[in-house]
Amino acid sequence: MMKLNAVAAGALVVALLISVQPAAADGDGRGYDKKGVEYTVRKEVEKAIKCDSGVGAALVRLVFHDCWVNGCDGSVLLDKTPYSINNGGTEKAAVNNIGLAGFDVIDVIKAKLGAAVSCADIVVLAGRDAAAILSRGRITYAVETGRKDGVVSSAAAADATLPTSTMEFQQLKDNFARKGFTQGELVILSGAHSIGVSHLSSFHDRLDSSTATPIDGRYAAALAKDVDAQKAAQMTPDPTEKNNIRDMTSKFRKASGYDATGVDTAAVGALDNSYYHANLQNMVLFKSDWVLRTDDDAATDLVEYRDNATKWDNDFADAMAKLSKLPAEGSHFEIRKNCRTTNQNYYYY
Repeated sequence: MMKLNAVAAGALVVALLISVQPAAADGDGRGYDKKGVEYTVRKEVEKAIKCDSGVGAALVRLVFHDCWVNGCDGSVLLDKTPYSINNGGTEKAAVNNIGLAGFDVIDVIKAKLGAAVSCADIVVLAGRDAAAILSRGRITYAVETGRKDGVVSSAAAADATLPTSTMEFQQLKDNFARKGFTQGELVILSGAHSIGVSHLSSFHDRLDSSTATPIDGRYAAALAKDVDAQKAAQMTPDPTEKNNIRDMTSKFRKASGYDATGVDTAAVGALDNSYYHANLQNMVLFKSDWVLRTDDDAATDLVEYRDNATKWDNDFADAMAKLSKLPAEGSHFEIRKNCRTTNQNYYYY
């Protein structure tokens, strides 16, 4: 048998001690293995994005739409709840939540993690991982766990709380201030519009001559033409268009007169600073994007993030970490067995 010297023997003892240590508790009182949870979430998000690249944007959006209403409590996932007056349904039915997706991915993760992990934690973890994947590893931030799930979800509350695509700058600024976010963070989080898609009903005002805010004429003409084509292709009067002109075809970009200087046009679907390039060319879908240009400070921020991609990556990570910490509001909480229904309704779902 080989004889170990003192240094090697000491190292072996340390290695053995480490190997038999129990999984570290998360500090949330439930004692689940945070590393195991995060590994599972990451793998499922990677798998989902590989199958459908658009789901990554949906998961990032889901964090904002959950945490902005009632805090980070998973209430946006509910299909029904006995604690709400659901004359207009749960948050999913809100006008401002049109096109919200990613619920199936949350369901898959929940099924794998079981009752120990809240749906609210899964939402912020999945959104964090989606941001990292879509940014090709440039946007990373830590997420604390230990949230519990809310039991109240109201479409009316979501429509009253979430910012809309037709708001003026001061309305947006006030909306963010009510949640403790600055004008700078409004500009930063708006950069998430570099990914995802939007329904015509959310930007039709930009194409209507009676309501249109300033928009580049060539871009507007190309967009209107594509909307008509998508109505036929998607067989709906309310088709979706890609938020980012960078993600459109080269033919569309050429017809729009888009200047791609400084933009990686091959990075389709990437979470990056390309939104700021488009906004400063008046080639964005929403009025709420364009109005950022009407404020001197916000306009200065737009230029800064257009010219400094790394700064935006870092600032976006910080803003998402702050968003993920918005405390849940209310007095009744639980850890749901099923993310789509409260435990009271679980056996009747």
